[in-house]
Amino acid sequence: MSDLGHVLILAGGLSYEREVSIRSGRRVAEVLRTAGVDVETRDADATLVPAVLADPPDAVFVTLHGGAGEDGAIRSVLELLDVPYVGATPDACRVAFDKPTAKAVVRSWGLNTPDSVALPKETFHDLGATAVLARIIDRLGLPLFVKPSRGGSALGASMVRTAEELPAAMVGCFAYGDTALIERYVQGVEVAVSVVDLGDGPVALPPVEIVPDRGVYDYAARYTAGQTEFFAPARLSHEATEACAGMAVAAHTALGLRDISRTDLIVDADGKPYFLEVNVAPGMTETSLLPMAAEAAGRDLGTLCKGLLELAAARG
Repeated sequence: MSDLGHVLILAGGLSYEREVSIRSGRRVAEVLRTAGVDVETRDADATLVPAVLADPPDAVFVTLHGGAGEDGAIRSVLELLDVPYVGATPDACRVAFDKPTAKAVVRSWGLNTPDSVALPKETFHDLGATAVLARIIDRLGLPLFVKPSRGGSALGASMVRTAEELPAAMVGCFAYGDTALIERYVQGVEVAVSVVDLGDGPVALPPVEIVPDRGVYDYAARYTAGQTEFFAPARLSHEATEACAGMAVAAHTALGLRDISRTDLIVDADGKPYFLEVNVAPGMTETSLLPMAAEAAGRDLGTLCKGLLELAAARG
């Protein structure tokens, strides 16, 4: 058995991504048990704090997606409890989880990111949706990509190819958040680059290329087996692959992240990558991208997760 002793996995929560989180937690528990780690899985509910106080774990692996799992809230509670955990600090999570803020930070580091505007729904109510939407199209052009400024799993996100499609896209977006990020769509290859740091500095795993059957990497395409084709490593030139790896590590560093992250990119026809967003609690399901990247790198997922937990426990 591992020297880690008692390890706690947090999965579930009350965000729209609860079911995905449960699947991620189940997968991490399975690979850790295979690696000889004593694992307990708990939900983020009213029983969590009393349970941790009664039996403090050596380290926590957070597989909560969206909401409190990625905005720093749960991690703040873990710090109040003096419990070490895998992943970014609360302050770094707050910056990374808000997509417009994350884009502003990486842009300040000289990284490419598509032009965009972030507006709360009150702006459309107060100023008139028709006038504001027309100006957005004038400024950013078409096509566009609309998504909530916070959250993940492509919930509330949609492609906009014509001006007539934009109002419905905004309504769909506001069903999942109060602020919309409207971004100029960059045509190209969609890739995800996972970054891990086991104590020797952040290292990019091989990029994973994403080719959804229906052309859009939405919720169903992400979590339904067979709806998306993946290539790990991505079918990119050596130069483009290196550029993607460099951008993911730079984003991880610029945003002050720790241990693990996943950066989503678009690579245009010239091999130039554009930063889209970063995830501080990457999915770990059977169709998730970080496990694919680890396999492409020849890394055992259980050993990787165990190493991250050991690093967290040493910090504690």
